[in-house]
Amino acid sequence: MRVLGVDPGLTRCGLGVVDGGTGRTVRPVAVDVVRTPPDADLAVRLLGISDAVERWMDRYKPEAVAVERVFAQHNVRTAMGTAQAGGVVALAAARRGLPVVFHTPSEVKAAVTGSGRADKAQVTGMVMRLLGLEVKPHPADAADALALAICHLWREPMRVRLAEAEARAAEIAKNHKARLAAAAKQAKTQGAAR
Repeated sequence: MRVLGVDPGLTRCGLGVVDGGTGRTVRPVAVDVVRTPPDADLAVRLLGISDAVERWMDRYKPEAVAVERVFAQHNVRTAMGTAQAGGVVALAAARRGLPVVFHTPSEVKAAVTGSGRADKAQVTGMVMRLLGLEVKPHPADAADALALAICHLWREPMRVRLAEAEARAAEIAKNHKARLAAAAKQAKTQGAAR
């Protein structure tokens, strides 16, 4: 499976494409950071991000898109810009019928390093090791985009199996409840007939 990982941001939006193989095998395909000028109009900045993401989707043909979920940030303006950039990415993916999954920073850190509290340097180091990179992706947004793709490749199969198991369990519970209701109704009918 090929995944486009996106670390959204207005000034710097990290993009990383990773192929997943059997087991936990991952291979880097491409990585870059889209930049927009801070003094440009918001709509123009979002259009720039959208255009870049569209080109990446056309060029690399991902099968899924993993986007970092906006998590609590002290700077509301930064959080809003990050959310807007993530929304543009999700829209571009939806237009192509691609599944989009949002992962929290702690999910990504835990998937890649084993600790949800890992720092940027630890995440970057593990991304380099897992993908066999000799040069550190720069800036950190690039490494984060690759980490998001890896996280998705490793977590999504488990999430899908869990959702399927929950759906099966709900169906079994529904059928059981219906059988109980039918048995209670039959017992009531037999009791009234006596």
